[in-house]
Amino acid sequence: MKLNKFFSIKILTVISFALLFSNCTNLDEVVLDEVLGDDASNPAGALAAAYDRLGDGTFVDHGNVFALQEYTTDEAMLPTRGSDWGDGGKWRSMHEFTWAPDNAIVTDNWNNITNGITRSLTAIKSISASNIPQKELFLAEAKGLLAYYTYTTLDLFGQAPYRDPFTLNAPLQIFKADTEIDKLITQVEALIPNLADLGQQSTHNGRFTKQAAYGLLSTMYLNRAVLKDRYNTGSSFNFMEPAVSGTGTDMDRVIYYTSLLIDSGRFKLQSNYFKNFSMDNSNSSELIFAVIQKIDYIRNGSNSFAYVSMERNQRTSPANRGTNAACMTPEFYYSWNNNHDDPRYHRYVQYSDGTWFMNDATTTSVPASDFVPKSAALPWFHFNFGIMEGPQYGPKLLSNGKFEMTADNRIKVSPLVMEKSTTTPMNFTPELNFDNASLAILAQNQINRGVRVFKYEFDPEEGNSTSNVDIPLFRLGGIYTMRAEAYFRKGATGQALSDINTLRTSRTREALFGNVAGKAITALDATILFNELGYENYWELNRRPQMIRFGQYDKPRTAKPTTLPFRRVFPIPQSTMDVTKEFTQNFGYIN
Repeated sequence: MKLNKFFSIKILTVISFALLFSNCTNLDEVVLDEVLGDDASNPAGALAAAYDRLGDGTFVDHGNVFALQEYTTDEAMLPTRGSDWGDGGKWRSMHEFTWAPDNAIVTDNWNNITNGITRSLTAIKSISASNIPQKELFLAEAKGLLAYYTYTTLDLFGQAPYRDPFTLNAPLQIFKADTEIDKLITQVEALIPNLADLGQQSTHNGRFTKQAAYGLLSTMYLNRAVLKDRYNTGSSFNFMEPAVSGTGTDMDRVIYYTSLLIDSGRFKLQSNYFKNFSMDNSNSSELIFAVIQKIDYIRNGSNSFAYVSMERNQRTSPANRGTNAACMTPEFYYSWNNNHDDPRYHRYVQYSDGTWFMNDATTTSVPASDFVPKSAALPWFHFNFGIMEGPQYGPKLLSNGKFEMTADNRIKVSPLVMEKSTTTPMNFTPELNFDNASLAILAQNQINRGVRVFKYEFDPEEGNSTSNVDIPLFRLGGIYTMRAEAYFRKGATGQALSDINTLRTSRTREALFGNVAGKAITALDATILFNELGYENYWELNRRPQMIRFGQYDKPRTAKPTTLPFRRVFPIPQSTMDVTKEFTQNFGYIN
């Protein structure tokens, strides 16, 4: 969706605002040491720039928020693979829990997210000084984005910067998670009257609407106990604390806000689970708030969540390839035992002539009937969706840069080998078996190891930084899991089980299996519920908070030792500590 569909303004004006912010090379200085932007001439452009920070890497690239929320968990890891992905150990540090204040991933995330705070504050200042007809709506959206960026910063780093946008040379304030979470909840609740309902006032799921606010409030209430007691050694968080406002406890408010979404009739669970992550997912009935990709003229979308797990010899078109990086841990893979028939685990693709790509020796070719949208001469090969283990099949790229074809001009399907170890079959093994169990390092002839995730559809356009797949931030399936967890923590196990079974039975398998619905389960305990959260939400930037809430984050797993609670929060980057006296380093990271 083009940015000029977001707001009724000229695209060149949007570009000027976006470039004004994106050209900053030291975002610590932008957030901490400079006066906020003073141009109030285009409030819509300032708001567009605040929205643009959601993309441009932050929530759409595997090295950004994904790395902190997923690579530190059982769902995803990025080991060093032979000659690739060493990079000073920054990727391994996420899973080995050895990151420090000078870690590049930590620093880049801090810069991007706090730059979102700066852009939102500048938008608030610009909109407040204007007389535009949409003033109340735009101001509420800007404040909603500010809350979203601030909460994300508090969740990951325990602290967040703030500078009053209406006071010249205002002093820098440092918000702390344990005290700010209550204020943030109150502020978002106060925005609701001025926000639009999704679909009203030209809004869509890329805008911060009332429904996005309900999703954020559900998230904040669900995690409030953790933010208030981050270093609880026994992970015995008080989820039943009286709510900040309204009646009942935190869990009652989670149930209240998630129910507003579930019962609204605005959203519907997709029977094809992977529709939520396909190239046409902007029309998914589950997306509540998403990062809109393919924003023309400023930046393209990111294929990162698909690209990072595919092997280099797996190609959706002759102009594209994967990168053989991320996989899931054996622990998460084996949590799916007895659930491989769950529609969320895997889905086969059927081609236009009825051929099913079975990803085995039975599929020898597929029709070359689909072509890359902007490159009509390039055939488009569709891989299956979901979790991929075992030997892999697909088209081979010939030396002339074209797919190998059959005599009747179909795409030939062959067993694949690893690009950088051509004697190694492309056999994605669940076991990683690192030579040194404490270091996530694989030799060149071991780079096939690790089950892969093909959850997000790979856009076949030339290059790997182009995608039409919108990235869900709040999705109906995830809302159901939050409500189920809140019911469970209140002791309402039957209602929690009902929500989990709604998710299970609303998803169906492909026509190859008769479109059969997923199976219900008959009982629910903490372990089963934790696994179910993973089945529904894997690779969606939710796992780290889930693991902390369920007391799983500190425990040992593949290439990770038992760790202390201070690792539940990341350090303030050293580059920020060096120039900003207002910050104090988080506990456990002080030399």
